Amino acid sequence: DQQKMSESPLSWFRGVYLPPALHPLNKTLVKGDKWKDVDSTQERRRSFLHDFCKKYNSRKKLRTHLMHLVSRIYVEDRHKILYCEVPKAGCSNWKRVLMVLNGLAASAHNISHDDVHYGKHLRKLDSYDLKGIYTRLNTYTKTIFVRDPVERLVSAFRDKFEHPNSYYHPVFGKAIIKKYRHNANEEALKTGSGVKFKEFIQYLLDSHRPVGMDIHWEQVSKLCYPCLINYDFIGKFETLEEDANYFLQLVGAPAELKFPKFKDRHSSDERTSAEVVRQYLKELSKEERQLTYDFYYLDYLMFNYTSP
Repeated sequence: DQQKMSESPLSWFRGVYLPPALHPLNKTLVKGDKWKDVDSTQERRRSFLHDFCKKYNSRKKLRTHLMHLVSRIYVEDRHKILYCEVPKAGCSNWKRVLMVLNGLAASAHNISHDDVHYGKHLRKLDSYDLKGIYTRLNTYTKTIFVRDPVERLVSAFRDKFEHPNSYYHPVFGKAIIKKYRHNANEEALKTGSGVKFKEFIQYLLDSHRPVGMDIHWEQVSKLCYPCLINYDFIGKFETLEEDANYFLQLVGAPAELKFPKFKDRHSSDERTSAEVVRQYLKELSKEERQLTYDFYYLDYLMFNYTSP
């Protein structure tokens, strides 16, 4: 059996129509009535996504390699948590919380941004063998936190292109300015700094992009595969704190551990709100706005977000 499994990572899934059954959440560790509203919101989100996937996916077989499917999922073995990382939806603070739960830090408040993202403290699900992956997918509490897609996109643009960045400017900025800015000056072509939102959207919508996609603006449907992996808990950035603290109750986290409130970087910047998004969308033509929505259409549908 072990040999068969290593030959064919998808053998368990073959011939199975997705999505899998919706399992009830284990609420035995939740204390008190204060979570009643959050819980009923959670149940609505879960059944909405499940019904959507049933409709959307009913005749589709799995065509994605298992390792790719789980490559964005972080593992916390002590409390049996699988967390799929969606950048710009609270992921830095979620990783801090996972490090505390895992005994790697005493508090979420003194873990630096670099330590969170480059410290390699947390394991991802694709680092386990097939049996380890399969067991965890079947027995751990799987969570995903999402955000309004265009708000997430604007937040990513502001973070990566409106502040000095030694990776995004030379790698993405140079390629974007070169292809989409007519009469670009030498300085802009050399540094890749100063990308305009409209240019960024031209790159996003271009089927012949000069540089590939990035996790900060990739669709959630392609980062976490919510119709193939049966997430037990769906949090939203818009209700981040209460969702996160309810989730911590569900998994039996220490009572003193609360989800951090601080903004991870550029803390003096105004948060990317619906009003901030409106200002950015004004730079686009009506057609570009429609195409941007179409690009994230599945994410809007899956998580029941209102079209902007």
